[in-house]
Amino acid sequence: MSSGVIVSRPTFDSRAVAPPDRPTKHTDAEAAVTDGLYPSAGLATAGYRSAKYTTEEWHRNNASILNQAVADRNLAERVRYESQAVHAETAAGTVLSQSEGTRHLGERLQDVHLLKSELQRHIERLLAETDLLLGQKRRLEKALDATEIPFAIATDNLTCRERRPGPDLVKDRVEEELLKELELIRSVQALLRRTLSQAVNQIKCNRDAKQTLEMDWSNKYLAYSLDDQCGRYNNTSTDTQYYPTSANVQEHVCNRDDWVRFTQDNLYEAQQVEQASVELRLLVERLLQETSEDLRTQCSSVDQAFSQRCVQLTEAKTGLELNLAQILEQIGAQERSVVFLRQALHDKEAPLRVAQSRLRQRSQRPQMELCRDNPQLSLVDEVEQISRTMSSLQQQLSAARSSLSDLESSRMALEKDISCKTHSLFMDREKCMSQRTRYPTVISLSGY
Repeated sequence: MSSGVIVSRPTFDSRAVAPPDRPTKHTDAEAAVTDGLYPSAGLATAGYRSAKYTTEEWHRNNASILNQAVADRNLAERVRYESQAVHAETAAGTVLSQSEGTRHLGERLQDVHLLKSELQRHIERLLAETDLLLGQKRRLEKALDATEIPFAIATDNLTCRERRPGPDLVKDRVEEELLKELELIRSVQALLRRTLSQAVNQIKCNRDAKQTLEMDWSNKYLAYSLDDQCGRYNNTSTDTQYYPTSANVQEHVCNRDDWVRFTQDNLYEAQQVEQASVELRLLVERLLQETSEDLRTQCSSVDQAFSQRCVQLTEAKTGLELNLAQILEQIGAQERSVVFLRQALHDKEAPLRVAQSRLRQRSQRPQMELCRDNPQLSLVDEVEQISRTMSSLQQQLSAARSSLSDLESSRMALEKDISCKTHSLFMDREKCMSQRTRYPTVISLSGY
């Protein structure tokens, strides 16, 4: 029976026996033996239980170490192969996904550039159309201002013609044409004001549509710059950083269809606004041309009516002057006739006095001498004849004086009518027609 000494055994790698995931436990004594704290006693321990391993344990330990090394080497080789495969696969995937992202960015840049160019083209078209419409608006304003002159002329013509003398204060064709002209000018002014208001509203719509397109263009310009910068990033770029939350989908992000539809809707609305602006501009052009032609046509009608009226007044005045000349001639002749009749009556007074004196003297004859003899009868016939002659001359003188009075009345009437015609002719020709020479031309009425 041998007495044993309690000594810890040296430890060995038990990974071949224990599970790999199970840690190997070492006591303090074993650690002390392993570290050489308790070295073998050598010959001193002869005949006692030794703390050394047996040969079988040594072989087992060596085999387990070799097996574990082989397993570790195989596992490491498999892991290395798998790592190389994963590295190659992930590298290819990363390169592919990065190239796909770059390609998609390039396609996106092309789409953004295409829409941005389309927006730019429509913005320039809207800008040019707005400038053209602004020119039409200025023409409308000038045309509206130009209509004030015809309105003032027509109003002044009617006012002047109200001062015509009574006989010539008639509602003639000139007045009718002037009233038509006033009504036409009022309607043209109202139409021009309405069209001007439409032009102002259309210009506002053009600018609003242009602002919408510019806002969309600005957004696309910024997006193009950002995507272009993104497309220039590569693995060697020094300005890249980690943004862990950048892959989170934002709530306000729209899809591509909505993005395209938004720009297409803006372009469609801009086209509609541009078409409306073109139609309004053509309408303004046609309106200015038609209104200016209508005003000038009515002006020609008024001028023609004035000319005809002046011809009528001139003819009437000429006829009155001819009649006045004849009346004056008749008045002179009648005055001479009155003088002649008065002289004839005066000439008959002496023979009448002689005859009546003879009869008076012969009536003084005495008695039988107072007889109705031939001298008596002759004197009586003479007195009766002279009386009848004087009575006839007196009647003729009265008729001549009455005719002379009528001639004087006719002369006064003719002179008054001639004065009226002269005044009316002065009003129409000198005042009205001379004032109408300042009537605007078609070019002025068209807004140029």
